[in-house]
Formats: sequence, C-alpha cells, structure tokens
Amino acid sequence: MTADPIATAGGPTADRPTAGKPTVHFLVPSGIDNPARPSGGNVYDRRLSTGLTALGWHVVEYPVAGRWPHPGHGDGNALAALLTGLPEDALVLIDGLIALTSPSVPLHAGRLRVVVLVHMLFAATHDAGTGLTLERSVLRCAAAVVATSFWTKRLIVDRHGVAPGRIAVVEPGTDAAPPARGTAHGGELLCVASISAAKGHETLLSALLQVADRQWQCTCAGALDLDPAFTRELREQLKQSEIADRVHFTGALEAAELSARYAAADVLALASRSETYGMVVTEALARGIPVIATDVGGIPEAMGRGASGVVPGLLVPPDDPGALAAALRRWFGDVKLRSSLRWAAMERREKLENWDAAADRVSKVLLPLQAGFEQAVIQQAAD
Repeated sequence: MTADPIATAGGPTADRPTAGKPTVHFLVPSGIDNPARPSGGNVYDRRLSTGLTALGWHVVEYPVAGRWPHPGHGDGNALAALLTGLPEDALVLIDGLIALTSPSVPLHAGRLRVVVLVHMLFAATHDAGTGLTLERSVLRCAAAVVATSFWTKRLIVDRHGVAPGRIAVVEPGTDAAPPARGTAHGGELLCVASISAAKGHETLLSALLQVADRQWQCTCAGALDLDPAFTRELREQLKQSEIADRVHFTGALEAAELSARYAAADVLALASRSETYGMVVTEALARGIPVIATDVGGIPEAMGRGASGVVPGLLVPPDDPGALAAALRRWFGDVKLRSSLRWAAMERREKLENWDAAADRVSKVLLPLQAGFEQAVIQQAAD
C-alpha cells in the first residue's frame, strides 16, 4: 500500500522536550487504552504514538477528556485552554474525533502547525449546516491531513474541496499472526464489531436465520454498552429466534482472547452500514481468514486482492439480509469456493504492511512541518 505524497483535557503524558529529537504534540481521546471500549481509531492512535517514538520522535501525548464527537461546553473550553497553552509554532497532531467538531482548532491554526488525523467524517450524520461548515473549516486550515483510507481521502476532497496534495493516505497496519486453522465445514463465523446500529448486527441475525439449515456457530465480539437500547432489542430478537443457541455475544475481548477467536474462525462476517476502512477485515486477512462483508466505504480497499487477483471474500450490499444470506449459503455449500477464498486470503496476508510502516509514513508527513526543518535542510545542503 502506498501513501499519497504531501506537496476536560488531560495533561500531557510527557512534557519535557528531548534535545535532538523532533517533537509532536499528539491530542488523543482519553481512554484510548480502555480494553472495555476497543475501537480501530484507538488502536491506530496508540500504535502510531508508539511507532513515532521508536522512530526518534518526542511524542507529547495529551489524553483529551470529553464526549467527542459530541462535546459539551466544558469540553470545548478545556480543549481551547489546552491549545492556548501549547508553544508557539508547535507541531500538533489531533485525532479527528476531537478536531473535526472543535471550533478552537481553526482559531489556533495560525500559530500552530496542525495536522488532523481523520479516521472518519462526522458531518454526514450530523447537522448538514453547522457541522459541515465546522468540519470544512478544520480540514481547510490544517497544514496537512492524514486519512486512513483512499475512500476517506476522496470523501474529504469531494465534500470539502481540500486539495488532494495536502492529504496523505496512511492505511492501518497489521500484526503478524499464524494462519487460522479453519474447519472442513467452514461453519465457524466471527463478527468483530461493537454492538451498535452502524454495524448492522440485526441484518446479520436476519441473514443467519435464512441459513439456519446449515451447520454453523457465530461469535459476535464487541462492546455491548455503546447503545444499550439497541443491544437489548438485538438480544430480544435473538432470544425469540430458532438460532438463539448458535449466536454468542462475548462483549469486548482482551487482545489474547480475541486472537484466540480469530485463530478458530473460518470466515469473518461483517454487516456494517458504514466503515471508513475496516481494520477487522485486515486483522482477519492477516490470519488468512476470508471475509464476507458489506460493500461500503473503505471495506473493498481493506479487502484488496491476492497476488493472483482474486478478492479474498464476498461483498454484498448493506441492509440486505437476503444478499448476505445468499453469500453465506454460497460459502457453506461450495468447497471449491471456500478453498479459493482461503488461498486468496493467504495471498493478501503476504501483502499487508505492519504498523512500523504506517508510523514511518506519518513521520514523513510530519517531518517537513517540524519547526526549523527548512533551516535544517538549508544548513545541511550548505555543509
């Protein structure tokens, strides 16, 4: 994967500059390391912070408290105070969960070198007036934008008119993992997604009902408390069905337990209504597990193709239980198809890059924006 070229707030976790190291102030949502609330954005932020540090950056990390992306008045005031306290001309990397809904960011863009890390856009699901205007203002004032998929970059360009050359695409990395064992019947299904309407679990359950005559078990791993009312409705829907004993909601899992679930899976099933990228897709492919998912957002990008050109899974329209059921029936009923998709997943596994590569790409975006970089280049050339 190739990145495009670039023509109440908590205190910092480290606040002393380190001589000889470039410095970046990284604003992240508080609780990014909370195992009860895992998310792709949190993982990305943590791995990026760690990776930049390993590359020689002095990363000053600020966990920003608040109900982002729906900040309260106090949240906004605390963020404004934090930005005001940063050194003049400081290089500041801000998670889009915070930046894209913060009027304070454009106000400080003139004195700070702001880079916005966009995991997803919010204006499409919020007020198309104020929300859209603020999001556009933030992205246009940024010195650079890092998007986590090419799909997101296109959306930023089309919706907000940001110059493509100011947006770098840095897709999430993956961790090396042993290939999943798989089963002969292909019936071990895994869905990794927080339980919420956006992830389409009710569509998945409806599809599974249509293939109840097949041999399968489905594990749904993901936080259960993001939308309690939706979770209750989903569990009631399941309780009243004939597949109640075959679908298992585990809640959020620790890394080791989630890895064990991946290792036992035959296929990843994802019924999302929207996904900026879909890190769980590449997490599955890193283990040679094919994917049956909705054709939305950055999912096709994450799926990619193996070296032979075969897509390592099946894509279906969102909100279409019949189409998802048909794809599952194909998977269960066609041994050759399962073999082909597993082979393609193993090929795709070999093409995935790690988190070190992602951090290196972001580092190359940040370094030209570091204060004094231009003078250092001039001096280096003179020497």
